[in-house]
Amino acid sequence: MSTQLPQEIEKIAPEEIINTLQSAYKVFQGEHDQLDDLLKNGGQLLRKVTKRFTPTQLIVGIAVVASVAVIVAARAMDAEQEEAA
Repeated sequence: MSTQLPQEIEKIAPEEIINTLQSAYKVFQGEHDQLDDLLKNGGQLLRKVTKRFTPTQLIVGIAVVASVAVIVAARAMDAEQEEAA
């Protein structure tokens, strides 16, 4: 017999994902005033995801996001160096 209370899991709305991606795109484009929105939207999304995914899924997801961020940053630096040359 389990003594744990069932946890209410909030559903992840598509709008939350869209808002996070839009904020990230704007910050990537140079609109650094959107950083607060990115942190707020990303934090809310991360909070909901952590309740829904298993620890393994969460680690793999974070690793994928980090890998994509590194690749995008490297390409942006390469493009910036080509423009400077």
